[in-house]
Amino acid sequence: MYKHILVPVDGSPTSNAGLAEAVKLAKGLGARIRLLHVVDEMPMAVSAEGFGGMSIDLLGLLREAGEQVLSQAKSQVEAAGVPVDVVLVDSLSGRLSDHVTAQARSWPADLIVIGTHGRRGIGRMVLGSDAEQVLRHAPVPVLLFRMPAATPEPDSAA
Repeated sequence: MYKHILVPVDGSPTSNAGLAEAVKLAKGLGARIRLLHVVDEMPMAVSAEGFGGMSIDLLGLLREAGEQVLSQAKSQVEAAGVPVDVVLVDSLSGRLSDHVTAQARSWPADLIVIGTHGRRGIGRMVLGSDAEQVLRHAPVPVLLFRMPAATPEPDSAA
């Protein structure tokens, strides 16, 4: 069935929950995981005129942070006994979804597992949905993993 599972990670709780689900799947199926992190350079390219040298330092910090996210995620996958490799992509153009679908084609992935925030209404309109774009353009099946809604704390005054 699925032997190559692509998992975009950014270190957020939603991304980590998607990764945990991918690990369960991979373990059960005897699959391999590829972790993908995209360093988005576009905000720095736009502001590079005014900040010059500072943007280069910021890019280095973003790459370091991406490497750390990948390292932590890789350790989690290895601890579960699942084969894993990592890819860090620098992006001057395109959305995250473009890089995910390109990686799915070139690796080649059998499945993409991606966490989604499940935004609706104006939040989705303003922020867009990379997960939705992956779903629309992916060359393989996509499992969207949404964080369960937080349960309210019981009222201690009762």
